[in-house]
Amino acid sequence: MRTRKQRDRGGADIRYTRTKVLDAAERLFAENGYRGTSVRAITSLAGANLAAVAYYFGSKAELMAAVARRVIEPINKAQHARLDEALARTADPGVGDLVEAFVGPLFDEMPANDASGARTSRLIMTILSDPAEEARSWTGPDEAAVRERFLSAFARALPGVAPQELWFRLRGILAVTAVDRVDVYNQPTPSCSAPAGEEAKRWVITFLTAAMSAPATERFDSPPSLPSTS
Repeated sequence: MRTRKQRDRGGADIRYTRTKVLDAAERLFAENGYRGTSVRAITSLAGANLAAVAYYFGSKAELMAAVARRVIEPINKAQHARLDEALARTADPGVGDLVEAFVGPLFDEMPANDASGARTSRLIMTILSDPAEEARSWTGPDEAAVRERFLSAFARALPGVAPQELWFRLRGILAVTAVDRVDVYNQPTPSCSAPAGEEAKRWVITFLTAAMSAPATERFDSPPSLPSTS
């Protein structure tokens, strides 16, 4: 019978191996996409047994889900909080305030000066663009709640823009921010250097506010507005 100390050590080893597999998968999914990443490549990079993915996660698809949630959940939580703050100031925040509430957490979780921030950016681009259904099928109620709250707030701020076009623009915010963070990390040529830190955030928010505020592509007669909800 194992002692408590042995059991604790065994639990720590399991958590360590699981984290190593998650770290390796995040890096490889971000670099190569879902279909371009094999289970063997993940476990080899993690220094784990080939069976580790099945043991800890069940399947490659469920590992993708775990990787995505580990990255996205802190961003979603912060976006909820920023939107709450904006709604506490006024029932109908302007486009700029909504863009800042949505983009701010992306900058916080994708710092331009380290590899982890660049990996997060690449992973978000993979989720947005990878043709594999597994790259997006992991989303659930938490992700839907953030999307619907922001879409509802933007719909009140931009009543002439159709919901489908608002969603297109919101996805554009994700893409532009992720590409910017990767570009800054890759250190472009000095003649075309990108800003960093708060200056970069201000540039992106200014640009994206203008993009979100653009006239609707097609006429859309919105229904009567409803009272805002938090």
